[in-house]
Amino acid sequence: MTAPVSTPSSSTSWEEVGVRLEVEGELAVVTLCDPKRRNAQTPAMWRALAAIGRELPGTVRVVLLRAEGLAFSAGLDRAMFSPEGIAGEQGFAELAASSDQDLDAAIAEFQQAFTWWRRPDLITIAAVQGYAIGAGFQLALACDLRVCALDAQFSMRETSLGLVPDLAGTKPLVDLVGYGRALEICATGRLVGAEEAVASGLANLAVPGEELDATARDLVAPLLAAPRSAVIETKALLLGAGQRSYDEQRAAERAAQARRLRDLAGIGD
Repeated sequence: MTAPVSTPSSSTSWEEVGVRLEVEGELAVVTLCDPKRRNAQTPAMWRALAAIGRELPGTVRVVLLRAEGLAFSAGLDRAMFSPEGIAGEQGFAELAASSDQDLDAAIAEFQQAFTWWRRPDLITIAAVQGYAIGAGFQLALACDLRVCALDAQFSMRETSLGLVPDLAGTKPLVDLVGYGRALEICATGRLVGAEEAVASGLANLAVPGEELDATARDLVAPLLAAPRSAVIETKALLLGAGQRSYDEQRAAERAAQARRLRDLAGIGD
């Protein structure tokens, strides 16, 4: 396989591939900032997003993901499908010709941009306007919460292109809307509007576009107001609930509450 492009290590180089990071105390704002290309995604952008996840200050508690322009993200840059590809990147044809091990490693590297958003020490919010297609949809799904503008349109187009959604979006989609609806959304590639997104549990809120940023910020404030350790324990309880039986979940609640009570009382382990 060809050598990968070096990972951006500064906000300037991240912006060159369409991502900007701003840290405001306990809040980090990650902005997709290539509106002329409808925030189309590339492997370089994915490396930047993965690097941001690794380099977030430990003081950050909430991450807000937003995008400039009319579209949240139009998905994968279609140049990846072309014979010319993207300069410095492997195209799909070259990826397909690589060994099983190398192909698996390449996809695993791509997924790193989408996995850190569910870290137990963070609450992540996606503010979505316009199109969130394919990889854009999966990036929104990577977050814990989604606020969308009334013009938001989600679509999982991979299957219609002969591919599958492989950027860690299938599990959160099934968890949110159930197997049957998730299969229908993925297999048809149809658009899911803001009203349906809220009704199905895919999004938490839908607001007029001009209110999107303010609404997302309003959601940040109470998340930061709660004690961090309590939020972390609660998120862990809810994330694990689907894999536990009722009795196992009750036991997990008891253990978490015991930790909280002792912490509040200043009693160590």
